Amino acid sequence: MQIFLDAIEHRTPAGIAAAIGRLIAAGTLAPGDRLPTVREFAAALGTSPATVSHAWQALGAVGLIASRGRSGTFVLDAAPKWLPARSHSMVGRHQNARIDLSRGMPDPVLLPALGPALSRVSERAVTPSYQDLPVIPELLAVLSDSWPYPAPSITVVDGALDAISRSLDAVTRFGDRVIVESPGFPPFFDLLDQLGLERVPVEIDQHGIVPASFEAALTLGPTAIILQPRAQNPTGASMTAKRAETLARLLQMHKRNADVVVIEDDHSGEISISPDVSLGTWLPERVLHVRSYSKSHGPDLRIAALGGPPALVDPIVARRMLGPGWTSRMLQKILYDLLTNSDSISQISEARRIYFARQKALTESLRRCGVDLPQADGINAWLAVEDERDAIVQLAASGIRVAGGSPFFAIEGAGSFVRVTAGALPAEIEPIAEALAATTLQRTPGEYSLIERWA
Repeated sequence: MQIFLDAIEHRTPAGIAAAIGRLIAAGTLAPGDRLPTVREFAAALGTSPATVSHAWQALGAVGLIASRGRSGTFVLDAAPKWLPARSHSMVGRHQNARIDLSRGMPDPVLLPALGPALSRVSERAVTPSYQDLPVIPELLAVLSDSWPYPAPSITVVDGALDAISRSLDAVTRFGDRVIVESPGFPPFFDLLDQLGLERVPVEIDQHGIVPASFEAALTLGPTAIILQPRAQNPTGASMTAKRAETLARLLQMHKRNADVVVIEDDHSGEISISPDVSLGTWLPERVLHVRSYSKSHGPDLRIAALGGPPALVDPIVARRMLGPGWTSRMLQKILYDLLTNSDSISQISEARRIYFARQKALTESLRRCGVDLPQADGINAWLAVEDERDAIVQLAASGIRVAGGSPFFAIEGAGSFVRVTAGALPAEIEPIAEALAATTLQRTPGEYSLIERWA
């Protein structure tokens, strides 16, 4: 009992929860350890059982502890074994938060209705041949017309991560170095680890990858680059055409980088407010551009387009023919319908407007609370906090769940942040902004030199 009492600085629900959270993070409390009962702890602390109960609820909301009825309350074990490593710390075991801003998922209410599209698709799943074209012609035409640069080859795969994984398989070998954004998307880091590839982190700002950081990373001899041109996850940054051209010119400057392949994950393009942009405009023979429709049209569609030069795309298509072969042509017909039907187009346009409005409302509300945050694009926002663990627990005590920032960094110790899914914000934003502002710590751009830390 004494270790608990010594750790607590403030006898409020948030203060108690934060102290217990620190004990768990430090390993003082291990998975499976039993916590005192609410009444025992309240008596020892000299506070009410309700105060301790609220602290326990906050810890449960962020997945640190769980009640097992009469057996007691215990520190939770690791996340499910089937999850990749960095997803362990992101999984939400308990969904009792009043407002969940942790998921990074689109608002289901803003996804286009699938019913009308399904009703217009043939009831029979017919394909004329196992060797038929992997993309139905009508969808290919729509994709080609909307591509950010002329791409001679476009195929369809099972989601953005499938496209990234297959692209890396095609262009890298064990031990190669790959440039990644930091902060960036945690599954990219897990994927690189599984493939035996070395992460080379580069900094980003509100306009994308920072050129100086990118130039330094190029001296380390990477084989590939993974970047998110719009609505970057987790920051919501979107790359400008000027920034994209600068990065392309840096790639062209050194002969040792002549074979570096750029893999672009445009996961939120249809709901982004930023213009379409790609390094393929300047380097068409070296860019694989991925366009996913999960955020805009539905995660369960599991469909994305992958385009680039035939020399890069055709081997991916050929290898895929020895696995799944192709993405269901019925799903392709549904996507084609959603991309061309006027009602669906209007629904996506309205979703884009609402996401923009929610991001704007969050930015303005935080500014009124004294926090200057650049307005993000897409559905996520990135907030510097005083202490990540304390912020998560403090917000959970207020009924708000956010994602911790640590898994989003390619290297450890790069800062204390949380990711907020602004796209899931309710109409009443002010109380949420006030709770977020109470956890923040202002930082100056470039405070962390990622290449220096990595080297």
